[in-house]
Amino acid sequence: MTLFQAPKGTYDLLPPDSATFLAVREAIAAPVRRAGYGYVETPGFENVELFSRGVGESTDIVTKEMYAFTTRGGDELALRPEGTASVLRAALEANLHKTGNLPVKLWYSGSYYRYERPQAGRYRHFSQVGAEAIGAEDPALDAELIILAADSYRSLGLSGVRLLLNSLGDKECRPVYRAVLQDFLRGLDLDDDTRKRIEINPLRVLDDKRESVQRQLAGAPLISDHLCEACRAYHEQVRELLTEAGVGFEDDPRLVRGLDYYTRSTFEFVHDGLGSQSAVGGGGRYDGLSEMIGGPSLPSVGWALGVDRTVLALRAEGVALPLPPATDVYAVPLGEQARRTLFTAVTALRRAGVAADFAYGGKGVKNAMKSANRSGARFALLAGERDLAEGVVQLKDLQTGEQGPVALDEIVTTVKERLA
Repeated sequence: MTLFQAPKGTYDLLPPDSATFLAVREAIAAPVRRAGYGYVETPGFENVELFSRGVGESTDIVTKEMYAFTTRGGDELALRPEGTASVLRAALEANLHKTGNLPVKLWYSGSYYRYERPQAGRYRHFSQVGAEAIGAEDPALDAELIILAADSYRSLGLSGVRLLLNSLGDKECRPVYRAVLQDFLRGLDLDDDTRKRIEINPLRVLDDKRESVQRQLAGAPLISDHLCEACRAYHEQVRELLTEAGVGFEDDPRLVRGLDYYTRSTFEFVHDGLGSQSAVGGGGRYDGLSEMIGGPSLPSVGWALGVDRTVLALRAEGVALPLPPATDVYAVPLGEQARRTLFTAVTALRRAGVAADFAYGGKGVKNAMKSANRSGARFALLAGERDLAEGVVQLKDLQTGEQGPVALDEIVTTVKERLA
């Protein structure tokens, strides 16, 4: 019988690597929680139309990468390729925008799915943490989210993350730029699919990664030269707030990202140690997305940071996170009576907040002590018949080798003191 393997382009997250992923998720989530963002969780699949209307029918995500399927009941669904459309849909459906407390601040964490060519840093199943501020148009909100993301990278000890920043204008000035850009692009030597994209969403052509296309885009008109005064002033306020907060950035007038819903502020965090897949996270303002998916006008802004990519960035910089040990105390019983006594002690330690494990399976002392050392525990609890007759267990420091008796009714107190 053939052993099943994980599908191509996916991965299994297992100890000890999983501890790093959990630490990265927590580091990204901690700043947004402190800023008043509440947790939201949405289904792993949605109606296809949510993404085709929201993300954009001309995007590679919708046309090439989305896992779409028809259910037995005839529903057209898709595994979620990104988080923003789902979170906004959930907020609208629950009428969170009608509570009178705008913006609605939400954060999320989960797996997302895109059918892409697998390579380092690009998977068909990937993990992200995201944050969205729904229902307010304020440059301070854009800056807040960017600062929170930058602070999470800083808290992880990353120094090589760069912030790229741009403005994509709004419904007033974007159409003017769109027309100018289309005129320029129509004069280039492009394939039929790209020419169709010029008519649907010409900004997407700027995001084409092929060298043959990028070479021809050298003289393309820039959105920064066509911003209206309102967008220009808005963008300058975002830049000033970032500067005052000590968050460095690089102006990138060609940054458009791969989603159709962005307006005004657009940003991306990149790390040069990751090769071609250099983006570790990004986002922007999406003032028209609510109306695209059938809701009221709700100017909003948000981002998603890749957990997988951030872990790769940590490895590229050689940053080892200070992870707590999975086990503080490992119990090794010698005999049946000790087995019952130490099992009770392990339960009491866990209830007192101490990470404790037990030598299951009737292991001999030698093998049990090997397991104790492999567990990373600081202490081993040992007990035999003689110890129990004296009302004690032996507490052994696995780092120094020192060992001494501890009264049965003082195990929890003594262990907590020694760990402190």
